[in-house]
Amino acid sequence: MRVAVAGLGFMGSTHIRALQSIPNTELVAVCSRDEKKLGGDLSAIQGNLGGPGDRLDFSAVTKYRDIRQMLEDPRVDAVDLCLPTHMHAPVAIQAFEAGKHVLVEKPMALDAPSARRMTAEAGKHKRVLMVAQVLRFFPMYQALQGVLARGSMGTMRSATFRRRCAAPAWSAWLAEPKQSGGGVFDLLIHDVDMCLHLFGSPEWISATGYEALGSGIDVITATLHYPGEQTAIITGGWHHPKSYPFLMEYTVVADGGTVEYSSLNRPPILYSADGEREALPMEETDGYRAEIEYFLDCCRHGAKPELCKPEDSANAVALTRLMLEARKRNGAKIPCDL
Repeated sequence: MRVAVAGLGFMGSTHIRALQSIPNTELVAVCSRDEKKLGGDLSAIQGNLGGPGDRLDFSAVTKYRDIRQMLEDPRVDAVDLCLPTHMHAPVAIQAFEAGKHVLVEKPMALDAPSARRMTAEAGKHKRVLMVAQVLRFFPMYQALQGVLARGSMGTMRSATFRRRCAAPAWSAWLAEPKQSGGGVFDLLIHDVDMCLHLFGSPEWISATGYEALGSGIDVITATLHYPGEQTAIITGGWHHPKSYPFLMEYTVVADGGTVEYSSLNRPPILYSADGEREALPMEETDGYRAEIEYFLDCCRHGAKPELCKPEDSANAVALTRLMLEARKRNGAKIPCDL
């Protein structure tokens, strides 16, 4: 497969490193308006995971400054869109019209109608569309999916998913809600997708929190209310800039036991109802490589990405928007109709 990457920020550089490790895959083009990055110097890139950026050899790669010209390149089979969120829907649709398959970074779009239009256009043009909801491919979250799929855990009673980091100082567009959706939308979309994937759509939601983007703060504690008094809590967001550390974690309480994980050096553990303690197995895989490799395999076979359906990603956008609406109502329950 011949792939082009649009956007050479933190996620673009992360995807390129993963792409270059996948057999039978060629990076044929990159697109950016930053001349330094087009030259392969990504050393100034920062993100909430990993260290500084790299210097990459783009000598054999076609460099585009205009996205439309890249989409017209007949050598490109698929495009990997690592652009600001407000560009996802229009550029993805242009890519389908140009006959390209599309992997697009999360969030899928800024609103549910735009996300669902992307899915419809992919079907219309018979192209593969997948959203990079990478948690589905991270070993620590696959461990959770695996233990819940055993059947021995029984009914979920309470779940908490937490994710927080410093407000990003490395990309100005992230601090603009009309471009990124804000900290809660950009960051917690991961955990919203995981809750929908594991537990389905809730009946009601409620939320509290605070937004002051000028100070780098955008936080929420949202409760998803399921039938039978089952709840899932999604909490976190952006904290003060620069020094605040990244963390992701989960705790899932079910009839058969509790599963817990934290990126603060606590791998997934099952604490069974019978008193046993079990370290859950995890494969030594790179989630970014795994998701891109799966997407490219779907492209080769013209198959729908069943492990990460675009319809699911559109629902995650819809639910995150409802969470933000619920936050405005300061704890009042609102119906969840996706």
